[in-house]
Amino acid sequence: MSSIQTTGTPTGTPTVDDDPFANAALRRFDAGRIALESGRAIDDVVVGYQTWGTLNRDASNAILVEHALTGDAHVVGEKGAGQPTAGWWPGVIGPGRPLDTDRYFVVAANVLGGCRGTTGPSSTAPDGRPWGSRFPQVSIRDQVRLEAALADHLGVPSWRLVLGGSMGGMRALEWLGSYPDRCEAVLAIATTACATADQIAWGQAQVLAITSDPDWAGGDYHPGEGPRAGLGIARRIAHTTYRSAQELQDRFGVDAQASENPLDGGRFAVESYLDHQAGKLVNRFDAASYVHLTRAMATHDIGRGRGGAAAVIARYPGRLHVAAVDSDRLFPPHLSHDMAAAAGERVQLIRSASGHDGFLIETDQIEAIVRSALVEVEHRRVLQVG
Repeated sequence: MSSIQTTGTPTGTPTVDDDPFANAALRRFDAGRIALESGRAIDDVVVGYQTWGTLNRDASNAILVEHALTGDAHVVGEKGAGQPTAGWWPGVIGPGRPLDTDRYFVVAANVLGGCRGTTGPSSTAPDGRPWGSRFPQVSIRDQVRLEAALADHLGVPSWRLVLGGSMGGMRALEWLGSYPDRCEAVLAIATTACATADQIAWGQAQVLAITSDPDWAGGDYHPGEGPRAGLGIARRIAHTTYRSAQELQDRFGVDAQASENPLDGGRFAVESYLDHQAGKLVNRFDAASYVHLTRAMATHDIGRGRGGAAAVIARYPGRLHVAAVDSDRLFPPHLSHDMAAAAGERVQLIRSASGHDGFLIETDQIEAIVRSALVEVEHRRVLQVG
């Protein structure tokens, strides 16, 4: 068992106040007006995205990588100016890597509603003030519509592969539903075709933790620090669902944090660990984006208005690859098995004690799954040409 040394919730100005475009690798696309599923629209939308490799002559080698809830377009690389964290999927993109930049043109974009370069509630609205509470609710389908506009801008008629995990997997699957002819293959990892009541319930608790913080100020706290305490509580709730119960028990048990006594008001080691995770997030992420993206995940359903998720998957002309983490309690493997069954495929299981976060941690297994999916894509292309 182990304990985590931490000073608790850090203080100071969150790095979300920095300009994400200070990161030289982050590119900007001015998308203009984006219509939403709700019937509303957002004007002057900006997309922050990164690319690796080169688009080939017939624009047939493009791959789209989708990030999870608090991720961003910085899939690989070091932290630096405008980028508070290192890449979240190290080793996946690059020469000779699974997403081989000598062969493929790889794209990743920050999501609509986020806070790392793409328009969200902390962004400046057309009237010169932060969007704040005026930012409309967006859906996963809206986010993918914006990604399709980015693909048009880049000259990509169809993706060779769209892949992602968790919320990124939701968007990968929505590509299958909204633009089945614009993605040759989809790799959905540790995700679901439709949000479950359990997932929505966990999300509501997190949203209420943020919006009940007095510093939420009705969502109009920008450019201040905002509801840091509420965001930290939301992160503690979420992170508990991201890890398996067995891992927490094995790592921390009921040990006290070093130099602290729970019988005298001190923390357990597992509490210190959650404090540490909360402190990291509040220094790099906007609380309003967290609220909007959590609500967007609750709306996720590729079958909405299309006859159900299974019917959408069955109609997809490309290849759906599905992977699940065997210890995932937030997106349990049976959800992946349901998707795979609709596609006539099998689930690739990621063996991990880490729970849902296994899709970020088990890099060797992830890289093997990505390579396998691309081998299958290339095989299908050869057969079609032949």
